[in-house]
Amino acid sequence: MKKRLLFLLFSMALLLSPDLGAQTAGKEIPLYPGAIPNARQAPNPEQTEVRPNGERFISGTAVPTLTIFQPKQPNGKAVIVCPGGGYRGVSIDKEGMLIAQELNKDSITVFVLKYRTPSDGTNIDKSLAPLQDAQQAIRFVRRHAKEYQIHPFQVGIMGFSAGGHLAASAATRYQKPADSNEPDTTSLRPDFAILIYPVISFTEALAHKGSRTNLLGGQPREADLLLCSAEKQVTQDTPPVFLVHAADDKTVPVGNSLAFYSACIDHGVSAEMHLYPKGGHGFGMFNPTTPDRWIERLRNWLRGM
Repeated sequence: MKKRLLFLLFSMALLLSPDLGAQTAGKEIPLYPGAIPNARQAPNPEQTEVRPNGERFISGTAVPTLTIFQPKQPNGKAVIVCPGGGYRGVSIDKEGMLIAQELNKDSITVFVLKYRTPSDGTNIDKSLAPLQDAQQAIRFVRRHAKEYQIHPFQVGIMGFSAGGHLAASAATRYQKPADSNEPDTTSLRPDFAILIYPVISFTEALAHKGSRTNLLGGQPREADLLLCSAEKQVTQDTPPVFLVHAADDKTVPVGNSLAFYSACIDHGVSAEMHLYPKGGHGFGMFNPTTPDRWIERLRNWLRGM
């Protein structure tokens, strides 16, 4: 209870910070200007659960959005943030809005992606819907780069937990659009990827089975398991990667980050990884077991990009 209270108080402090108040916050827009690809005609079942610590968990999303956070003086970098939630929803505040506000302090323009919850009821092929949304977000940011004072080739993607799986998929599967009918030829390759306690592998040894089942169903094909194991999709052209994980994570084994890091090294991809002995899963910006702040290490990494 004490940790929850501290998190809530800190969250409120961030939201009310004078530095943040002077910035444009939280402009939410539809991700798709027209028809949503791979969508069934069905009522939007989206629900918002407010948890005891004040954190909102949004599930059942059928209409994806971007929430745009603009700094006062953009430095040209942009980050698309994919919150986690096991592919059954998104922890929109702790792994989305608060991260955006923090990165705004470094003059980074941030786009929080509320991607579709994979569902047979609202998606024709639920396995493709989140990746379609991530790729559309990259298209949007690059197409609107001038408007938001962004360099079109300083666009990165960031993800937490299952959102980390989505970000890793976007960083490794960009050569083929998930929406095969999309005529836009804008580059889908993110320029860097930030993966925080990410789901990476769908192999039996490492998979977070809830994420795997929610995305692929209960009896996935071997070919789909391979395609959705991001460590198997790394090539020499995979963008630079920053990883964070705790060794005692019982939800998403640290082996996920280790496997992705190892694949990056094997293919000559620049990768930086920070491992904590403790912290568990889902700690957001603040690992309560250490005074070290991974967000500061990320700042240094981004400044060197």
